[in-house]
Amino acid sequence: MHLTAWLMFTILALVCFGVVGLLQKLSTDLVSAESALVWLSVGFLLLQPFLYPGRSLLHYSARNVAFVFAAGVCNALGSWAVLAAMKCGGKASVVVPLTAVYPSVVCLVAPLLLHEHISALQGIGIVCGLGAIFLLAS
Repeated sequence: MHLTAWLMFTILALVCFGVVGLLQKLSTDLVSAESALVWLSVGFLLLQPFLYPGRSLLHYSARNVAFVFAAGVCNALGSWAVLAAMKCGGKASVVVPLTAVYPSVVCLVAPLLLHEHISALQGIGIVCGLGAIFLLAS
């Protein structure tokens, strides 16, 4: 079986995010959500020398940098919200899967903003994902 690069990265993300869910709950049992976010950021920064391609940060257009910066702010706010939810007593077995349905937002907006097509089967998957929110929250 030949795995394409995008599929290998997807599997790596799946495994890493699965481990992250457990580590986030363990960390918020011991420290505040704000402190956990700081240490999460430190961990991210320590990894950068191994992942950064070495191109100048000034090489990119202001528009592209603005998109990535906004994504970073949303990522940090989302990470803090997950940590805060766990610190406030949320169970990892509920908080992590519930927040993992976030791609549904992209699926609903992508046809309008990115002009991407969503098939009927994909639409059914989105509805199932949204239904999972109600099942997990009850």
